[in-house]
Amino acid sequence: MSEEILINVTPMETRVALIENGLLQEIFVERPHSKGHVGDIYLGKVVRVMPGMEAAFVDIGLERAAFIHSADISPISPEGFEVRDPNPAPIQNLVRDGQLIVVQVVKDPIGTKGARLSTHLTLPSRNLVYLPRSTHFGISQRLENEEERARLQAVVQQGILQEEMAGRGGFIIRTAAEGAGLEDVLEDIRFLKKLWTAVERRIGDSRDVHILYRDVPLYMRAMRDLITPQIEKIRVDTPAACSEIARFVDDFIPEFRSKLELYAGERPIFDLYGIDDEINKALGRQVKLKSGGDLIIDQTEAMATIDVNTGAYLGSKNHAETILKTNLEAATAIARQLRIRNLGGIIILDFIDMTDPEHQRQVLRTLQKALEKDHARTTITGMSELGLVEMTRKRTRESLGQLLCSECAVCKGRGRVKTAETICYEIFREIMRVARVYENDVILVMASQGVVDRLLDEESSTLADLEELIGKTVRFEVEPMYTQEQFDVVLF
Repeated sequence: MSEEILINVTPMETRVALIENGLLQEIFVERPHSKGHVGDIYLGKVVRVMPGMEAAFVDIGLERAAFIHSADISPISPEGFEVRDPNPAPIQNLVRDGQLIVVQVVKDPIGTKGARLSTHLTLPSRNLVYLPRSTHFGISQRLENEEERARLQAVVQQGILQEEMAGRGGFIIRTAAEGAGLEDVLEDIRFLKKLWTAVERRIGDSRDVHILYRDVPLYMRAMRDLITPQIEKIRVDTPAACSEIARFVDDFIPEFRSKLELYAGERPIFDLYGIDDEINKALGRQVKLKSGGDLIIDQTEAMATIDVNTGAYLGSKNHAETILKTNLEAATAIARQLRIRNLGGIIILDFIDMTDPEHQRQVLRTLQKALEKDHARTTITGMSELGLVEMTRKRTRESLGQLLCSECAVCKGRGRVKTAETICYEIFREIMRVARVYENDVILVMASQGVVDRLLDEESSTLADLEELIGKTVRFEVEPMYTQEQFDVVLF
């Protein structure tokens, strides 16, 4: 299995694509005016405590006030460590209006909701996550080899002692640390120690709402978070970004230096694998499967739903085998679409009904296997009596659709507009209402071209009957700027 990372950097935006066997698996986009805030640390100001919700709103300098729940707030001991309590105190005992508080963004503003905050601070590096206010020491669950887990824990403990960091915070060993040696760990610990010292200094110097630490740019986060032994090539299309990445690679992952390449081809870098076409497909509802079936994906405020259909696929064996084949293909496709579209929160999967329990287990195993590659945390339930699979996927930033698209000005997010016939009948009702109230002899209707054409053609007989009923003349005027649903009935 070969993987590549493509990095496209322009003054307008930065885009990073993760490619696996020639297919897009994940896409990340960062724009100057809408950068994500996950991982950023702020000195915020509590603007409103809400005991009824066990939460508070905090001003961190963004457009909307951020939100913090009592479970995400821990008092700080005199030694500077969090005091964790399985039964958190009431929010009014933890914070007060006007209080300055050091917080970290754990979820970006999404839709109408502000950012989600926590006082549990974390600082990531290539191999480790530093917890400056915690004594926790842990290791990624994705590192499954017990011998490697034990080796890494011993190496990190040795590094902590060597750098005199014992008792000065906790550490979590990341999945990327697999195979790392003592020097690799020491580099990370030294970097994190300097970084936290700088943050502490800014905390002491600040007396108002202020950013204390901003996470690195997208292309540097890609190097930190996406690099795995399976990566065979890293292509960057901008010399400045390539040079910065090269310094990071030399310092932390020198074995990848030969895989880093400055792309200077005539074609745009994303044209190599048709990434822009894949992005446009990911903004649509329908995803075609190779077998002829398809997925219908809908994202709402509360959840995302994915419906599996056989479509044109008829199969070559019996009905149950046809359904199984489609569902197995759909399970793999669903895992890929979740990553590309970055769908999060509650997700409902409606597979084609299967009566054989073994077929259900095969589909669930395939789905779980495909989701193992996902960087976001996922949880899957079994198949319900209705044949539905409920799952969750950790949501920290906007989905691809939310990032690249805005609500339709015509349908306001419904995904449908009223037919010209429906608008004609609404106009007739409005004409009758106006005619009863006012005594003018002429009524003017202003509407779109399609609606006016229908009024004067298919609805002409109905219009004539209406004019006779109200005893008034109705005139029409095309308003080019009106959408199909817009119209005005005015006195003339």
